[in-house]
Amino acid sequence: MPLLDIDRISIRFGGLTAVSEFSMSMEKNDICGLIGPNGAGKTTVFNMLTGVYRPNSGTIRFDGESIAGLKPYDITGKRISRTFQNIRLMKNLTVLENVKISFVYQTKCSLASSILRLPSYFREEEEVERQSMELLKVFHLDGKKDELATNLPYGEQRRLEIARALATKPKLLLLDEPAAGMNPQETQELAELIRWIRKEFDIAILLIEHDMRLVMSVCENIIVLDYGKIIAEGEPEKIRNDPKVIEAYLGEEAAHA
Repeated sequence: MPLLDIDRISIRFGGLTAVSEFSMSMEKNDICGLIGPNGAGKTTVFNMLTGVYRPNSGTIRFDGESIAGLKPYDITGKRISRTFQNIRLMKNLTVLENVKISFVYQTKCSLASSILRLPSYFREEEEVERQSMELLKVFHLDGKKDELATNLPYGEQRRLEIARALATKPKLLLLDEPAAGMNPQETQELAELIRWIRKEFDIAILLIEHDMRLVMSVCENIIVLDYGKIIAEGEPEKIRNDPKVIEAYLGEEAAHA
């Protein structure tokens, strides 16, 4: 059974079909890319996967369970986590607090323990802080744990957002344009980080990205969307040379040049 199994999902906004009969599957530990021109429907697919939108038709099964139509917090509880194209950190909290808050899905203390400040509450708080600091060390942010997230440089905010997503201990991590705004050196480091995350955290990763060097270097399978429909799917080399993909990105003349 695949970890993720999407079968012909579609969604319409008024008279516009944003995504039409999109299907894909992922196994545990896969790294898959979802690419296409602006407006192709990539982020809409992410929004259906994470409960922001409900598909008008089709099914989404994750780890053997149907998740289409669940609320975003319920889907996070099923161990799917995501980052966003536009960074959505809690910018007036510290770096450490941004990560700690994601552990709310795993806390076990009762409300009474929290209110009465029982020993179990403090033990859990200490464990959350320990695990949060471990994640920050992985992303080389432990030295900035007390800084406000808003004061971090752009590249470090991106890394913090990924660290926060990993704090929910996902089985599937959705990365929406993680290389946006990064220079070539930062993008190369991100590629190495994505491969390391897959190995170290034993998770599957679905990636939306416009940087083709990053996509081609880390993804084992790539799906190409155009106007909400899949126009190509396969290994990087196949996608690189597909005339439909070239046309979608560069226009019909380039595809037949």
